[in-house]
Amino acid sequence: MDSAASYDPQALRDRAAQLIANVRELSQLGWTPATSSNFSARLDAGHAAITVSGRDKGRLVEDDIMVVDFDGRAVGSAHRPSAETLLHTQLYRRFDDVGCILHTHSRHQTVASRLFAGPGHVRLEGYELLKAFRGNETHETAIDVPVLPNSQHMPTLAAQVDALLDRGPMWGYLIDGHGLYAWGRDMAEARRHLEAFDFLLGCELEIRRLAVAR
Repeated sequence: MDSAASYDPQALRDRAAQLIANVRELSQLGWTPATSSNFSARLDAGHAAITVSGRDKGRLVEDDIMVVDFDGRAVGSAHRPSAETLLHTQLYRRFDDVGCILHTHSRHQTVASRLFAGPGHVRLEGYELLKAFRGNETHETAIDVPVLPNSQHMPTLAAQVDALLDRGPMWGYLIDGHGLYAWGRDMAEARRHLEAFDFLLGCELEIRRLAVAR
């Protein structure tokens, strides 16, 4: 069986439809300016559907979703996948239960990535919404959202993410001057994590703004 036939075409159509519908909603929130951001969903044990590079995410069509294997290589398509494909496939390869990865560039995410680049993380503590993250059952906890230095060299970024994942549970991370990666077992969980991160990052930014204004 050749690589182009090694995934279920109906699964691709289903994932493409789901990605298009959800990404359009995220675009309407202003979280995917210009042609930024990238999105993917697992197809099976060796393939993922991912957005094609350079597309306006608010106007995606089925042809804007392509297949890659978990080494980041295009499968059955002449399109070029997102330049950050490796940051998606490393999670699918490492975690069998990761089913969807969302990468956005909201204002909260981008500003927070610059503000907290120095310490290398954003601490979120005591918020009720921390219970939105899978496995958290109380607000009486704290999580540190990593902020990685920006790089055009994806293997370097991927290696840094792998080192962070070795330390314990993660639901997402920021890249300095860039945006947020969040993931989950399916689209619903990935969106829950993404939206919780964005809200909480906005809270942290507002707290600091009010403290300066006093």
